[in-house]
Parts: sequence; structure tokens; C-alpha cells
Amino acid sequence: MSSATTARPRTLSAPARESSEAMDLAAKTVDASKTVMTQLVFPEHANALGKAFGGQVMAWTDMAGGVCSMRHSGGLTVTAAVDELTFEVPLRIGDIAVIEARVNAAFRSSMEVEVEVWAERPELTTRSRCILARLTFVGIDAEGRTRAVPPLLPQTDEERARARDAEARRADRLARRARQGTT
Repeated sequence: MSSATTARPRTLSAPARESSEAMDLAAKTVDASKTVMTQLVFPEHANALGKAFGGQVMAWTDMAGGVCSMRHSGGLTVTAAVDELTFEVPLRIGDIAVIEARVNAAFRSSMEVEVEVWAERPELTTRSRCILARLTFVGIDAEGRTRAVPPLLPQTDEERARARDAEARRADRLARRARQGTT
């Protein structure tokens, strides 16, 4: 088994063996990069049935995740993968889409960001989850080369559990890629 498949998230409770550059980065809390965006669903965002286009909601998901990853990493990031994206409830014209993003784990140059999209229906004062997504973002420098990102400092049991779960998902992804012969 390669060391890539056994990498651990860069948290203070489970430090990875990193280059001196990566270890010099100060750990950041989940709250330091948490991102919340809102969008009003207009007719131009929707199909003939009055439901938001999936691609539009995916773009909002990617945007919120990107802002969150940039806040955590302190610089540019790119979307490396959409690891999971589940549509649960449709957004309708007139709904307020609330897009919430948080870093679950940080590795040497990548981060898992979880994004939830909620539909607020002002007339009902209700909120329903529309999307749960997990995306991988990679820190890059001005020349587009990967760069180290700060470790994550989980502060609650829930945040520590999210980091452990993200580590397991990453190990599964890397093992799957190794079996497929891609890296």
C-alpha cells in the first residue's frame, strides 16, 4: 500500500508527516472558513416545471465550496472532484437558496469541503435540505502549481467525526484510483 492511500487529514489531533513548508502553516478552525451564500431562484434559473436547473444549483454549490476552500487555504484553489452530490428536494422559483460550505478535512494540498443547499420558502417559514455535496479542492499558487494548505483544527466532537469520515472517504478514493491505475 502506498503512503498516498494512508494519508491522514492535517489536523492537530492527527498530524501528517509534511514538508517544513506545510508544517509552518497555522491551523485554522472550521468556523474560520465557513461560508454561507444566498440566492433567490428566478425564472431564468428554472426549467419549464418551475424547478431550479440542477446545473445551476451545482454551480452555486461549487462557488460556495470554492470560496470556503480559498478562505481556509489563504489563496487560490481549484475544484479537483465532486466526490458526492445528492439532490434531495427541488428548489422552486421564488425559493431562497441558502448554500452553506465548511471544510471537513485538510490534507497536504487538498481539502474536502461539504456543501449543503437549503430551500427556504418565505411564505411557509420552512427550510428543507435540497443538496448534500462533498467536493475536493486543491490549493494552487499563481503559476497553477499545487501548494500546501493549512491543517484543520476541529473544535467539536462533530467536527472531529467529520474529519475522520473525510479521511476514510479519501482513503477509499485513493485506493479506487490505484486499482484503476490513475492518480
